[in-house]
Amino acid sequence: MKIVSALLATALLFAPAVGPSVAWAKSAPQPVKPIAASFYSGRWYEIARTPNSNQRDCQAPTSEFTANAGGRYQIVQTCHRGAPTGEAKVFKSTAALVPGAQNAKFTVTFFGLAKQEYWVLDCSGDGQWAIMATPGGNYVWLLSRRPVMSAAAKAQALARIKALGYDTGRLELPRQLGS
Repeated sequence: MKIVSALLATALLFAPAVGPSVAWAKSAPQPVKPIAASFYSGRWYEIARTPNSNQRDCQAPTSEFTANAGGRYQIVQTCHRGAPTGEAKVFKSTAALVPGAQNAKFTVTFFGLAKQEYWVLDCSGDGQWAIMATPGGNYVWLLSRRPVMSAAAKAQALARIKALGYDTGRLELPRQLGS
C-alpha cells in the first residue's frame, strides 16, 4: 500500500488538476484549430504555468514526447528542484489522443492510476510555442520548443493566454537553463 501511495503522490506532481485548485478562468475555451501530429514529438520546455503545489520549486521543467502506434505517446517529464541544475526528478507517463478532437486534446495516464485530460488551446504558426490547459480552466501552461523564448514571442504568447481568460499576472515563470 505504501508503494501505491508513493506512486500516486509522485504522479500528481505533473497532474495538478487532480487536486484542489482556484479557477483562473471560468473554464478553458475549446481548442479552435487542429494540431499537427508533430506537436507530440520531441521536447517541450515549460515557460510559464499556473502555480500549483505539485510543481512547487520545479525549475527547468521539460516534457519529452515519443510517438507510439495508434495515436499513443510516451512522455518523460523532468523537473529540477530548486534550480535549473538542481536534482532531477523524472516521471514517465503515457498519453492518447482524444478521438475526434483534431489532435488538440489528449489524455495522460500517470503510473496507470490517475488520468487527466489536457487541451492545446493555441500554438504559434511556426510550432515553436503552445498553450496547454486543463478543461476546467484551473491550469494553463506556456510551452516552447526552446528553453528561452524571444521577448516578442513570449509577449505574444502571454497576450494570447490573457485573451483566453487567464490571469497572466499570477503565472509562475520557472527558470530554464540559459534564462
